[in-house]
Amino acid sequence: MSFVRVASRRLPLAKRVVSAVESPLQRRYLSATSGAQNAVITPDPAADSVSVAFVNERAPYLVPTYVRPNPIMVKGQGCYLWDMENRRYLDLTAGIAVNSLGHCDPEIAKIIAEQAETLLHASNLYHNAWVGALSQDLITLTRESGGMRDAAQVFISNSGTEANEAAIKFARKTGRARDPSGAKHEVVSFQNSFHGRTMGALSATPNPKYQTPFSPMLPGFKYGTYNDIPQLQELVTEKTCGVIVEPIQGEGGVNVATPEFLSALRKRCDEVGAVLIFDEIQCGLSRTGSFWAHSHPSFAPASGEAAHPDILTTAKALGNGIPIGATLVSGKTVADNIKAGDHGTTFGGNPLACRVAHHIIHRLASPELQKSVQEKSELLVSGFKDLQKKYPNLVSEVRGRGLILGLQLSGAFAPKASEIVTAARERGMLIITAGDGCLRFVPPLTITAEQLKTGLKTLEQAFEAVSKA
Repeated sequence: MSFVRVASRRLPLAKRVVSAVESPLQRRYLSATSGAQNAVITPDPAADSVSVAFVNERAPYLVPTYVRPNPIMVKGQGCYLWDMENRRYLDLTAGIAVNSLGHCDPEIAKIIAEQAETLLHASNLYHNAWVGALSQDLITLTRESGGMRDAAQVFISNSGTEANEAAIKFARKTGRARDPSGAKHEVVSFQNSFHGRTMGALSATPNPKYQTPFSPMLPGFKYGTYNDIPQLQELVTEKTCGVIVEPIQGEGGVNVATPEFLSALRKRCDEVGAVLIFDEIQCGLSRTGSFWAHSHPSFAPASGEAAHPDILTTAKALGNGIPIGATLVSGKTVADNIKAGDHGTTFGGNPLACRVAHHIIHRLASPELQKSVQEKSELLVSGFKDLQKKYPNLVSEVRGRGLILGLQLSGAFAPKASEIVTAARERGMLIITAGDGCLRFVPPLTITAEQLKTGLKTLEQAFEAVSKA
């Protein structure tokens, strides 16, 4: 327990770092932004550090499902995180697209404190003041944004995987309503997708790394190729109750669906009476610069209307760190089939999470914020393309929309994606990977242009280090 006391003594130091605008620590990392030749490298905490000792003392008590580097994050503010060693990191991961309004936003913190003193939980045996308010405004903002034209009702859960579990159940229930024999039960998803880790969501995630240890998967799931239109006639059949797809695949490599593919999915689902589910857990809530990704102008086909879903799932940014998920359903094709007792949750819809989310969706729906996302995206994409020109053998493609962007590394460097992540972290910036050799960038939507420029310089330093290794 000695390490607990040591760590607790160090926590206030991180707080002081946040308030010290020009601390030596910050100047050290700021100096790393002036160019690759001036990079300051601070390796991860060593084996004899307080951080590693702190981790090792607790490791025996944790189920070892995660592989993590040594830094222990103890404080966040805006677009920065601080670790136990008082090192500051520019965070371009946003908790995997969760902290869209940044870390420790003061307005959100105030709401959490107020609600914690009012009511945290009373269960779904009773109504509360916030679950209905959140659901109503989520539907209203969705319609006003030009997304999901038939959105009517919302089921509130605790996470993205739970939102997708609800979507799968609702699709199955709708299929049974249309064919009481139960034959209409198949769910279609696509390669490189990621829909969650629970058994239903996992069954819709065709990745052997995730599925094999827990096989067999649930029956009735079929997998297709993303953006392949000709396959749909045989893939989506009269037995299909639902098709689930990400307009932009996050974990799979920041792959963007073509407007024609989404439109073809919509048409085929209508032909066979299947429910179309858009998983916007990572790409939704203004991350593309539109409230929902599927309503982004780039998803409008050359002719006809853009595809809209029967079910839309969201989470991540919905709570900015407070666990919450939501499943929006169409009033024309789904809502009438879901009855009392068909689904439920103990914590989902609790007043704390719903009050926080109610505040967040209004801020994320701001046209000013969405316009700034587009502007920052242009800055970041331009910087990525400059790096691609400078390192043509390292970067093969820039993908994504808004502030969900991916840099696909070329063949020889694809296996070195984790090395680039480490090199960036050692230079004071956090990024993550996706798919096969893709670097993923999902920063807070509130990040500044100057912070993005700093990030680009730090990424160049990481590229330089790995390319010379």
